[in-house]
Amino acid sequence: MDSIAIASGLGVGLIVGITGVGGGSLMTPLLLSVFKLNPAVAIGTDLWFASLTKMSGSVAHARHGHVNWPIVRRMLAGSIPASIATIALMHQTGITKGWASALTLSLGIALLLTAVVVAFKKSWQALGLRLERWIPESRKPALTVASGLILGVLVSLSSIGAGAIGATLILLIYPRMQARDIVGTDIAHAVPLTLVAGIGHASLGNVNWELLVSLLIGSLPGIWLGAQLTRRLPDGVVRSLLCASLLMAGWKVIH
Repeated sequence: MDSIAIASGLGVGLIVGITGVGGGSLMTPLLLSVFKLNPAVAIGTDLWFASLTKMSGSVAHARHGHVNWPIVRRMLAGSIPASIATIALMHQTGITKGWASALTLSLGIALLLTAVVVAFKKSWQALGLRLERWIPESRKPALTVASGLILGVLVSLSSIGAGAIGATLILLIYPRMQARDIVGTDIAHAVPLTLVAGIGHASLGNVNWELLVSLLIGSLPGIWLGAQLTRRLPDGVVRSLLCASLLMAGWKVIH
């Protein structure tokens, strides 16, 4: 399965490089359907995959000054405790059949939410600008922490949400931020969150390390190649294909 794993990593890396999202959203269903991992191991493996693949992107954005560190700190203040609490609950309850079903359901819901987020990407900023009159500056720090809390639970349960959903929450609260700063801030927050959640899942034995290495071998050149191709493909076409794949994956996982 090594060659299939490398090819899978390459394909997901291409999509991440082209669209900036879709890594966790597509990798976890792939681990479930192609590699036949149980939901907990698929989620744990994908969390490590997401953390390691996004690390270089986070460093690059930070070097270019595209990371709003106060926002990152506020989001981590909510997401890290939420992730630790979720993993602790999993430790106490054990990975039972019922808990695996809950993981699968949360994964499917997260996939469908991500599809909606990607489909209406251009509408979120307009919505954020409309909400701005109801959200004074004094409330934004608390809302940022609350957003991190939601992401911490969602990412720990499903491995999905740190990318597209995280960026959307930032955009809704801070609609006047530049797009590159939103992306950089979102990635900078996603790396420690997925790493903490990944460590938690590893402590539960929910990581297939051999498969992870093969996936990374394919994904790293795939991300670079996707970044080169993104200039040639129409954004609307890419977004439509990604939304369709997310909807199909989410529907399949739930059923």
